[in-house]
Amino acid sequence: MSRTVNIIGAGPGGLASAMLLARAGVRVRVLERLPVPGGRTSSITTPEGFRFDLGPTFFLYPRVLAEIFQSCGRDLAREVEMVRLDPQYRLIFGVGGELSCTPDVARMEAEVSRLSPADRGSFTRFMENTRAKFERFAPFLEQPFQSWFDLASPDLIKLMPMLKPWRSLDAELGTFFSDERVRLAFTFQSKYLGMSPFKCPSLFSILSFLEYEHGVFHPIGGCGAVSEAMARIASEMGVEIHYEEPVKALEFAGRRITGVTTSRGTYAADATVVNADFARTMTRLVPDAIRRNWNDRKIASRRFSCSTFMLYLGIDGRYDEVPHHNIYLSENYRENLADIEHRHVLSRDPSMYVQNASVTDPTLALRGSSTLYLLIPTTHRHPNVDWRREAAGFREVALDQLERIGITGVRGRIRYEKMLTPDDWQDGYEIYRGATFNLSHDLGQMLHMRPHNRFEDVEGMYLVGGGTHPGSGLPVIYSSARITSNLLLDDLGLDTVAARPAPGRSDGRRQRRETAAV
Repeated sequence: MSRTVNIIGAGPGGLASAMLLARAGVRVRVLERLPVPGGRTSSITTPEGFRFDLGPTFFLYPRVLAEIFQSCGRDLAREVEMVRLDPQYRLIFGVGGELSCTPDVARMEAEVSRLSPADRGSFTRFMENTRAKFERFAPFLEQPFQSWFDLASPDLIKLMPMLKPWRSLDAELGTFFSDERVRLAFTFQSKYLGMSPFKCPSLFSILSFLEYEHGVFHPIGGCGAVSEAMARIASEMGVEIHYEEPVKALEFAGRRITGVTTSRGTYAADATVVNADFARTMTRLVPDAIRRNWNDRKIASRRFSCSTFMLYLGIDGRYDEVPHHNIYLSENYRENLADIEHRHVLSRDPSMYVQNASVTDPTLALRGSSTLYLLIPTTHRHPNVDWRREAAGFREVALDQLERIGITGVRGRIRYEKMLTPDDWQDGYEIYRGATFNLSHDLGQMLHMRPHNRFEDVEGMYLVGGGTHPGSGLPVIYSSARITSNLLLDDLGLDTVAARPAPGRSDGRRQRRETAAV
């Protein structure tokens, strides 16, 4: 008799899980609130012919997703056309200076030396050092951490002097680069996790390494095109995807989840995978009394990432002299971060990311038009900021900041505009506090300290996505899908999906015995 699994949410983690579970012979049903696949990694399409990514625009380290496709008999390169960008992005420093960041080592060394002659040769040294760190630590990002026992692996303990988890990312980069601007060039990636480089653990230096070692890609059609391809393949594999069918309630027998209820009915299943925002789902759908480890009080006390203010602009004309990815780093970057993380106020000179993807991808707009995607990191929802009053004024700040990137005269060329604030992320996209990068990734909220892939509070419930291990960002979300799917399949007594061998690990059944003994 075939087993049935419900998946709540058709985000990248949910879609990858659906593919892996269907490959193993499971009957999979995906329930998605939106009319399109992808969740935060979906596309916005307009009647005017513009197409935007809703959330992620950087596609990094495609190896994990390529292996998932391969395990399902598909070739990622054939299913989704991707362009490797060079330059990867341009950095504009508010204190002065620019970097055109390229994966070409010689050219990047020249760029760094031009900005900071004292740092000549440091890029190569950083890459060599971080390559060794990544190669040794990567396997641990592809295995579950269900309890503190998993930290006792001799192989992981041996890595501690290399990983230096007690050191901040900025301090780690300070051992390579003397110029603060150059350090920012290799630490701003902590914003992919919604964190400050002055608090983010040093091991996340692997993020910038991955960009230079494995490339920054643009999928033609945007990152949403990847989600669409995954949904199409999942459907071809027999997965049922129900769009515009939000989950209204969960059904329980004691502490075990037995099914989900929507406006169209109740769907029973042997297991349930939650790909929706972790904190939002728990506080809305799982009774507080059931959650011994992650009750409402604990969730409220956790540290959450920043949020984002977004503008999606359809433009008459093009800015072909502006690169694909552009990042402006505030003149007083530390104060900008303090405004976001501590003071919970809006900055007068905020850092900003701008995507001008039409220079690479002609499918995103009609001929003679282009798209601009503006993202400003802000505080997550907080009483200090009333977005009903602040949104219009902050829009003007965002448009003014475009001048710093070299984009002029934009106001008179806007043919389409959509704005999202932290309020919209919470109320329109069901994200707790509008924290778009989920739980922060500080040491107290990593590995076994994050909600577990096999969720510890509800029997038969599994988590996938940025709110569980390994964390936020598309590559690790795809990795979480493989971890979660293997745990679930093992629990159902089915064959798991082949993955890179993890050092010092036991099989899933032994892991369950260890966890039960805690």
